Amino acid sequence: AQYPETRLAELINCLREFYFDRDPDAFKCVIEVYYFGEVHMKKGICPICFKSEMDFWKVDLKFLDDCCKSHLSEKREELEEIARRVQLILDDLGVDSAEGGWRRCQKCVWKFLEKPESSCPARVVAVLSFLLILVSSVVMCMGTIPELQVVDAEGNRVEHPTLENVETACIGWFTLEYLLRLFSSPNKLHFALSFMNIVDVLAILPFYVSLTLTHLGARMMELTNVQQAVQALRIMRIARIFKLARHSSGLQTLTYALKRSFKELGLLLMYLAVGIFVFSALGYTMEQSHPETLFKSIPQSFWWAIITMTTVGYGDIYPKTTLGKLNAAISFLCGVIAIALPIHPIINNFVRYYNKQRVLETAAKHELELMELNSISTGDGKPGGSRSDLDTLPPEPAGKEAPSWGSRLKLSHSDTFIPLLTEEKHHRTRLQSCK
Repeated sequence: AQYPETRLAELINCLREFYFDRDPDAFKCVIEVYYFGEVHMKKGICPICFKSEMDFWKVDLKFLDDCCKSHLSEKREELEEIARRVQLILDDLGVDSAEGGWRRCQKCVWKFLEKPESSCPARVVAVLSFLLILVSSVVMCMGTIPELQVVDAEGNRVEHPTLENVETACIGWFTLEYLLRLFSSPNKLHFALSFMNIVDVLAILPFYVSLTLTHLGARMMELTNVQQAVQALRIMRIARIFKLARHSSGLQTLTYALKRSFKELGLLLMYLAVGIFVFSALGYTMEQSHPETLFKSIPQSFWWAIITMTTVGYGDIYPKTTLGKLNAAISFLCGVIAIALPIHPIINNFVRYYNKQRVLETAAKHELELMELNSISTGDGKPGGSRSDLDTLPPEPAGKEAPSWGSRLKLSHSDTFIPLLTEEKHHRTRLQSCK
């Protein structure tokens, strides 16, 4: 036999007839190794199931084509991501009765704040936090309306006291929420360095810094630098709008898609930079023949090239000669093409990662449901909730190590595999008996 280690090669000298309860579509692909020396996986076949079929027929993975290996690797990464998410959920939700009251309290607070779907009160708190973010953002905008401002004792226009009180209440809520989440976090360092928590700090820090500088006294506030610092810190309040990303998986996916699209964004900036330099130089040269030209220098022409290629067209700088207008038309068309080319891959990245996020979330919930049903079937009568319950497995035979929840994650996919009729040892006995 050309491949003596495969299962079919073991049957070459056997005269009996065997029936294997396996997937026929997968077998049609596996048997190609005997004809072509490689295996191609057809569309519609689960890569994980196909790998199981190759293992059953004892065909080495090295015979699988490279394009199919990449698909298999992608599915393996998805399973690992699902396992990681399930592990995180178990770590967050698991409360061991043997732990102290302080640790149990931390886990309960963390679950309450980080998992809105865990209970109705947690969902109410999440909605309230979302509404307060919107209210604080609206108050920040309304505070700049002259009709809603008042004049203080020094004759300066300041925000209305009512708006300040509303903002103070919102900041108080954000501060309490951040401190509770920091207190209950399993990993304080990772919590403090995560992007969303840095945004939370930037959203509340300007309020306290401005409040401190304001109450240092009149002499301190008379300094121009201090006043400018206070104004700059108040502008930083716009960072609180990014807190909405905590409550929106779509915004989180958009951020991740942009991170993964650095190459496309770099191409976009490169196209625009080249076009801006070329058309601004041409525009400056062509407009020098006009006595009332608005193109005073090439750097000043950069602004005209930017607003033209991005189709903004403010009209503060515009060409007056025929050649200059022709140059403007060409730069407009080139700008549309340069922007459109990299946008499509960026949109595809967003759609792909958004759909993948939805699939992973659904798969993780499905795994938890299977583990919950497994915990109920063991007879403990508890519908999950603690990690010890979720990790409960039927007793294993002596000498065998009980599988962890991670191995059970793989077993939960067993409904997608074609079951074996016999065990490996029993099958070898049958092969020996037919020789």
